[in-house]
Amino acid sequence: MSFTPVPHQFDPVARFALDPLLSIPEFVLEQMAVLLVDTLGVTAGAAVLEVGQIARDFAVEFHAANSARHSATLLFDGRRCAMPGAAWALATQIDNLDGHDGYNPTKGHIGCALVPALFSFAEQLPNLTGRQALTALAMGYEVAARAGVALHATASDYHTSGAWNALGVAALGARLRGQTPEVLRQAMGIAEYHGPRSQMMREIASPTMLHDGSGMGALVGVSSLILAERGFTGAPAITIEGENVTHIWADLGHDWTIPRNYIKPYPICRWAHGALEGVRVLMVEHGVIASDIERLEVATFAESAALYPGLPTTTSEAQYSLGFALATLLVHGRIGPEHITGAGLRDPQVAELHARICVREEPRHSAKFPAGRWSDVTAHLRDGRVIRSGDVNARGGPEAPMPEADIRAKLTAMAGHVLSDGRIDALWDMKQRLLRPKTLFSELAELVTPACDR
Repeated sequence: MSFTPVPHQFDPVARFALDPLLSIPEFVLEQMAVLLVDTLGVTAGAAVLEVGQIARDFAVEFHAANSARHSATLLFDGRRCAMPGAAWALATQIDNLDGHDGYNPTKGHIGCALVPALFSFAEQLPNLTGRQALTALAMGYEVAARAGVALHATASDYHTSGAWNALGVAALGARLRGQTPEVLRQAMGIAEYHGPRSQMMREIASPTMLHDGSGMGALVGVSSLILAERGFTGAPAITIEGENVTHIWADLGHDWTIPRNYIKPYPICRWAHGALEGVRVLMVEHGVIASDIERLEVATFAESAALYPGLPTTTSEAQYSLGFALATLLVHGRIGPEHITGAGLRDPQVAELHARICVREEPRHSAKFPAGRWSDVTAHLRDGRVIRSGDVNARGGPEAPMPEADIRAKLTAMAGHVLSDGRIDALWDMKQRLLRPKTLFSELAELVTPACDR
């Protein structure tokens, strides 16, 4: 397919990404700090997962750096490896405890790749302040959001997040390292060309540790910038410079997407969260418990209905299983890492209830995707009553935000099994401290780079 870039269409993207005086509204930075801390909680919680251990060991053994200036420390581990390897390992780790933030129009996740890249780049910048780091991260989120929307608008396949969040990683690194527009343009071109165009629905059908591709997105994004700095060429990126995506980038720096990112209440694929909210409504408003239910009927959008239908035997399958998530919430009243790992996968009460859950696609819910994650749930109770949730959207986004107390509780739910209470409290406090002008980003790094406490 031939492609001719639109002249100067990249210029405003470069100005936005590299402007040393870039001004970001305070409410955006505040939300950015919350998303960052929330992601770090998921990073910690995933540190003991088998996939996290495999990824970090692999990075240390096969992504060795030739010098300290090319290396980064693995979060909640303490070992060092090359910067691209560190970003890959940590993004893979986060991706496999599916509790990280996301942005509906991209049908995927930004911070999963950008947060590990931020720490990889920032380790070589001892004077970087918290506000500078949040500004760079926010810029990267805004670029990645539009790259994701542009890819979905111009490609027939539904690709994993790594296919497009790699561009946000490259932009983040270029800003932090003070690069030129030309280096950024080449890096974005490399990142788009090599970003993993992996098909998301293959992973949905057969869940594995590949998950949403953000590990490779992080590796490609970091590598692309470093290559471009050395003269490797790769421009143009058609999802930025193509004539058919001009409108997607026109509001960069004016319409801030970060406040529209969602925070997940549970470490489960976002597609399940509409139905999970329906079950939560039944539990909270009607007092329904697992033993009450004779049959649970779920009407949801097509992608949600396509989630793994069987009883999961692995953590990957559990996070992509709608029925398992619903049964777990009803049995335990919550879903934490302990419910999707180890003995949690063999819970007889969950298995028994899972067999009584029926899922079907509902066209009216499918019509609202990806802007929303709508579902409705009908519970047929043993006493003959029928209780309906009504149409509900997933909780945690701007349409149904989580209270701050719930976000704080989630931090403990995600990381409490690996971090001390004092360390979790200190991590939560960083969402405010990072906004103060004199706080160094290294203060946060010093908190999250040592190995887990438990």
